[in-house]
Amino acid sequence: MYNGKPRAASYRKSMFIIIDAHGVWFLGWLLNECSYSAQTGSRMAELVSLAEGVAELVHDGDAVALEGFTHLIPVAAGQEIIRQGRRDLTLIRMTPDIVYDQLIGAGCAARLVFSWGGNPGVGSLHRFRDAVENAWPRPIEIEEHSHAGMANRYVAGASGLPFAVLRGYVGTDIAKHTKTVATVTCPFTGEALTAVAALNPDVAVIHAQRADRRGNVQLWGITGVQKEAVLAAARSLVTVEEVVDELEPRPGAVVLPGWVVTAVAHVPRGAHPSYAQGYYDRDNDYYQSWDPISRDRETFGRWLDEVTAA
Repeated sequence: MYNGKPRAASYRKSMFIIIDAHGVWFLGWLLNECSYSAQTGSRMAELVSLAEGVAELVHDGDAVALEGFTHLIPVAAGQEIIRQGRRDLTLIRMTPDIVYDQLIGAGCAARLVFSWGGNPGVGSLHRFRDAVENAWPRPIEIEEHSHAGMANRYVAGASGLPFAVLRGYVGTDIAKHTKTVATVTCPFTGEALTAVAALNPDVAVIHAQRADRRGNVQLWGITGVQKEAVLAAARSLVTVEEVVDELEPRPGAVVLPGWVVTAVAHVPRGAHPSYAQGYYDRDNDYYQSWDPISRDRETFGRWLDEVTAA
């Protein structure tokens, strides 16, 4: 079980590795480094149950990022947060979909920081709309960004920088209404650019395909901003399809070494109804069925009773 102690500062935000077709050597180097860290006593990720990980790492009032861009969405972790009754959370996510609709409808969220929101391929997030339009089950504050803005905010947070600069938000009023967006002038060219404040969640939660028993995590396919979210966060929980003795080199994979991950939980099908490349496909029927469930408070309440009783 995770012992609750802070991660060693010298290992936080250390690195991430992207393996391409020519980069297998880097994975071998990384795994040697991970093995060396384990032998020399450097702090590695704890292997925990999902319930233990949420209980220890996700607290009332936290800023929580559940990331996964259409793929590897940590739905099981989101539902465990609901079961444990967390409240007053700031939820952070690029493209919040049904996992955040569920959390908002359950009353877990006080604030949402996001870029676009919807039930992909189906329609609206009705629990989110009810919270914004009718303050049910509670009022919710929103802070909206572009995808590029959110991605750059994560990169700044992961890099230990106070902000990132991009060419974006031009022609919009977002900077006038959002305190984390500002117009700046390039000191070298005089060009007007947009600065976005770094994102540093209290805890990042992601899903991945594999981890080894030392807590090194491997994911592939559409990886979105998972690695940046973990590196930017103070704490992190990674749910995985399987735990193996040793990670195998895989072209195109991302490896998060165990010293930048707080805890790993073995949760097969933990991304369902989204998909996990190499393990299962997207469950389109689930997304379609969510629309009538979420439209009506009473129907949603019955769904919520089933989830909390599980």
